Amino acid sequence: MTIHETLKQSIPDALRAHDEVRLRTLRSLVTAMTNEVVAKKRKPNEYLNDDESIVVLKRAASQRKDSIEQFEKASRNDLADPEKVELAIIESYLPSQMNREEIEKIARAKMAELGVSSKADMGKFIGAVMKECEGRADGGDVKAVVDNLFA
Repeated sequence: MTIHETLKQSIPDALRAHDEVRLRTLRSLVTAMTNEVVAKKRKPNEYLNDDESIVVLKRAASQRKDSIEQFEKASRNDLADPEKVELAIIESYLPSQMNREEIEKIARAKMAELGVSSKADMGKFIGAVMKECEGRADGGDVKAVVDNLFA
C-alpha cells in the first residue's frame, strides 16, 4: 500500500477518534497529494507512488517548520504549538532520517570517489551527497557535515 493510500485510509480512524488536529493534517496532506496528481496531468482518483508522496510530505513538513520558526520569532507560541503537532504527524509518515554520523560516512566516501579537495567544488559535492542519501537526509544536516569536512 502506498503512502498516499495509507493517508486516505487513516482519515476515518482520525474521525472516529475525534482527533481534530490529526484529521485536519491528514485532509490537508491528501489534498496536497491530489493536487500533485492533477499537476502531473493524471486523473484525480489516481494515487501517487511513494517517491512522489515523499516529495509532497517533505514540502508540507518544510512549510510547517517555516511557520513554526516565524511564529516563535513573533513570540506566538499559541500558533506554533499546533504546527509542531502537525509536523510530528507528517514526520510519522516520512521514512526515518539519517543522523549526521551516517551522512558523514557517505560524504567521506563520495569525497574520495569524486576527488573533491577544495571549497570550490562544494556545491556539486553537496548535490552528489544529497543524491546518494536518496532523500533520507535533511539538506541542512548535509550542508553542516560538508562544512565540517572542509573546515
